[in-house]
Amino acid sequence: MPEKKTSRLSGFYAKPLTERIAAVSEWAELSVVETATLSGGLTPALANQMVENAIGMFALPFGIGVNLLINGRDYLAPMAVEEPSVIAAVGNAARLARAGGGFQTGSTPSVMIGQVQLLDVPDLAVAAQAVLAADPVLGKLVDSQMPSMVARGGGFRGIEVRPLHDTPVGPMLIVHLLIDCMDAMGANVINTAVEAVAPLLESLTGGRANLRILSNLTDRRRAWAECTIPVSAFATDPVEGFSVAKGIADANAFAWADPYRAATHNKGIMNGIDPIAIATGNDWRAIEAGAHAYAARDGQYRSLTDWRLVDGSGGPALFGRIELPLAVGIVGGATRVHPTAQTALKILGVTTARELAEVMAAVGLAQNLGALRALAAEGIQHGHMALHARQAALAAGVPADQVDRVAAQLVAEENVKASRAAEIWAAQRGEDNEQ
Repeated sequence: MPEKKTSRLSGFYAKPLTERIAAVSEWAELSVVETATLSGGLTPALANQMVENAIGMFALPFGIGVNLLINGRDYLAPMAVEEPSVIAAVGNAARLARAGGGFQTGSTPSVMIGQVQLLDVPDLAVAAQAVLAADPVLGKLVDSQMPSMVARGGGFRGIEVRPLHDTPVGPMLIVHLLIDCMDAMGANVINTAVEAVAPLLESLTGGRANLRILSNLTDRRRAWAECTIPVSAFATDPVEGFSVAKGIADANAFAWADPYRAATHNKGIMNGIDPIAIATGNDWRAIEAGAHAYAARDGQYRSLTDWRLVDGSGGPALFGRIELPLAVGIVGGATRVHPTAQTALKILGVTTARELAEVMAAVGLAQNLGALRALAAEGIQHGHMALHARQAALAAGVPADQVDRVAAQLVAEENVKASRAAEIWAAQRGEDNEQ
């Protein structure tokens, strides 16, 4: 039996860049060509084919979230992000979650919503009944637009009608097509379907079809993640574990009750989710839109996570849960065009879009845990500024091979500023020249 791979990579951050690349390449069994995509992968010619008016590429750091144990399986999470501390927070929080068995995740089928806006409808109630009665006909028409998806088990799943009686332009009827997109994100297939059914809906309702497009509030396509961590795992000298765990629960309550705090709280969650979306070629703007709309589903914008103290099997524990819409794909779009996105998917080792969404939910929960733990224990700036010191040194013009040396002094002085980094570098150059 082959040796079981583990994502518990102690000291991974301290290894030289070349060793980290080699370790991940071995983990994912990357070819030489695939490993090379970690240094960019996108050519000017390919960029020119992907977007209009291309003039080049914009690079982001590509890192790895370690220590992730999800449903009993180890994962390495590819993350494209520029913000210091994000990847470190994921790894630290995932290590804490392992003390309680890691993350448990789940998801709904990949059902997306396509919307058709019908205006000038003579009678909304009569029109709604006519649309619902035509469900079989509409279903056949939708499925005829996507034979390959239907062959894989996806396709039409139903119709919904939503009369909107009071809008700035008067009453309107909104028709929802529910379509299982399987392993695709589904934007193109949804938009094709709503275009195809619009003439029939006009005939059924006597109205005029205006907008025909997917909704990014994909509340039928959700993923969730949970973890239960013994409070003892949070203990650090001299901080007692229970007080840290309680501080996390108290902080989450603040975000649940106050939208001003919830906006920052949820931004931290997306710090974990967006980098995976970017690395795998998924639409992070759509994911953001759906997540934030879902956070306000009861009429007030709230936290996407729930953290609370519970009685665990071995004593007090901290329970955490996240649930949110996550419309992602592993086929089509940039996921199959961008070479580095393909390598990122291979590193993850996911085989379905639902599995990818579940991993992203777990990473979002881990990122949130890392941020709240820092806030509840030593304060967010303690760890964040230590990691920011490298960026301050780079901003001051310190050569890459000397950045760690200057950053260490910035942290020791607790004065993480580019201006101070420039002074330190000038002094160190003077010392080196005298030797």
